Amino acid sequence: MENINQIIDSLGLETSLTLDEIPKIDLYMDQVIQLFENKFNDSKRNEDEKVLTKTMINNYAKGKLIFPIQNKKYSKEHLILISLIYQLKGALSINDIKVTLNGLNKKIVNEELDLDSFYSSYLHLTGQNAAGFKVDIEERVNDVKKEVSEAQKENSAYLEQVLMVSSLVHMSNLYRRVAEKLVDEIVVEKEGKHQK
Repeated sequence: MENINQIIDSLGLETSLTLDEIPKIDLYMDQVIQLFENKFNDSKRNEDEKVLTKTMINNYAKGKLIFPIQNKKYSKEHLILISLIYQLKGALSINDIKVTLNGLNKKIVNEELDLDSFYSSYLHLTGQNAAGFKVDIEERVNDVKKEVSEAQKENSAYLEQVLMVSSLVHMSNLYRRVAEKLVDEIVVEKEGKHQK
């Protein structure tokens, strides 16, 4: 796990589509795909992986994850929503994303939200998350090294990797489960039900 810092650096943790990078004009689907491919190319696990495809965008539209497009062009607001979907789909189901973004879509259509301000807040938080993540990873590496006993030194590098993978997946699951519970609260609030 000596290369953990190289791995972290290769992830492009601070890579986000900024407001300045979103064109002021509406884009056709191919232009949207190209924008996302260029921006998030470094975050792909391998070269064959696609950041965004026509099928994905069509599924987002059909699934009502984004409000309807006009004249086959995607607005700045659509691009912000697609950027949020890109991040959310790593942990949430499409249905959970729909529930999460439904109110946002309605507020955008009804012009009840300063989307630029909201997205700026999101970007600020992701920057803080990335900084905290780097510190947390260093602590986890140290914790894992402490867990591998002297008797296990012969296989220590491999055992450390397995423990680190297991620990990271566990943390990921904990965060995902909390996010899912928050989505469930959105459903409860939307339906006007009281929680027990």
